Amino acid sequence: MDLHHRPSHPLTTIKAGIADAFASLPAGEGGIARPKFKLFDDESPIVTVKQNFDDLLAPPDHVMRQPSDTFYVDEERLLRCHTSAHQTEKLREGNTAFLVAADCYRRDEIDATHYPVFHQVEGLRVFGPDELPAGLPCDATHPETRDFVCRDLRACLDHMVDGLFGADVERKWSDDYFPFTDPSFELEIQYNGKWLELLGCGMVHRDIMTNCGLGDRVGWAFGIGLERVAMARFGIPDIRLFWTDDERFHKQFDGSMDTRFESYSKYPPCNKDVAFWTPPGLHANDVYETIRETAGDLVESVELIDEFTHPKTGRHSTCYRVCYRSMDRSLTNAEVDLLQEQVRDRLSNSLGVELR
Repeated sequence: MDLHHRPSHPLTTIKAGIADAFASLPAGEGGIARPKFKLFDDESPIVTVKQNFDDLLAPPDHVMRQPSDTFYVDEERLLRCHTSAHQTEKLREGNTAFLVAADCYRRDEIDATHYPVFHQVEGLRVFGPDELPAGLPCDATHPETRDFVCRDLRACLDHMVDGLFGADVERKWSDDYFPFTDPSFELEIQYNGKWLELLGCGMVHRDIMTNCGLGDRVGWAFGIGLERVAMARFGIPDIRLFWTDDERFHKQFDGSMDTRFESYSKYPPCNKDVAFWTPPGLHANDVYETIRETAGDLVESVELIDEFTHPKTGRHSTCYRVCYRSMDRSLTNAEVDLLQEQVRDRLSNSLGVELR
């Protein structure tokens, strides 16, 4: 079962909080009524390259298109990298105000805040001519129309942040870049004494609107990660905890936004190093994914601790430190030694590295 469908799971609570915020939006600027946002949260994780990249104007050389960053099923299909992969599909179906909640997949580093599966909520709102203030053209290039759409976007997201973190939380907006929005923004909040990058958003790119048969309309969109919000809001220190079956974790959550996670016994870590000559073209994400596939969630983190190039041969060597730690029990030395040997064998056999 998807984590965001599990009753009382922290991600389910955050998803519900976002949906509730968009169900309770006050009237917009000038008293304009806001539409009802439809929630889609059961979309297939397998999408096409066209949906995930091409329809969203991602350049051909965009880093996320690389197999080192994305889980491809075949040449034409992949596990979605973001909920934006459903944006154009929903627009073409005639939806003009909607949220998409789903699991997403990316090859990434291994640490307490990254996991190959994570969850997002995408939100999108389309404005027709009768939903704009009098006198404003439904033109994505018109400065006053752009300003209005961006103000409406910020007002809606401020309302959402009020519900998730409280009305007093400090916010910071900054310009950003995403190929599918123009202009684009990033929203940060100061929470627990730290600035947290919360979400990206912007005005839906006019080419996307045109390609979906909506060239005479304008709109905004945003995307927010559920794990990032839940870890900050509930004080959860390790992203692997969302996947645990340990009742010491789950019994602490009852669907309330006021829960603060209380750590139970943290079992001791065990660090093991693995060094090898790196073949040309090997990406660090390939190393991370191979280690994760071999040792699973018993790997807490993988860190590059040393690298050098041989002055005579020009060969490049890297050394990674693998931290093994179970969330539920103490690992024995024999278990860790076996895992490390399996990791070494897998790196050698699957990636063709020469172990040192």
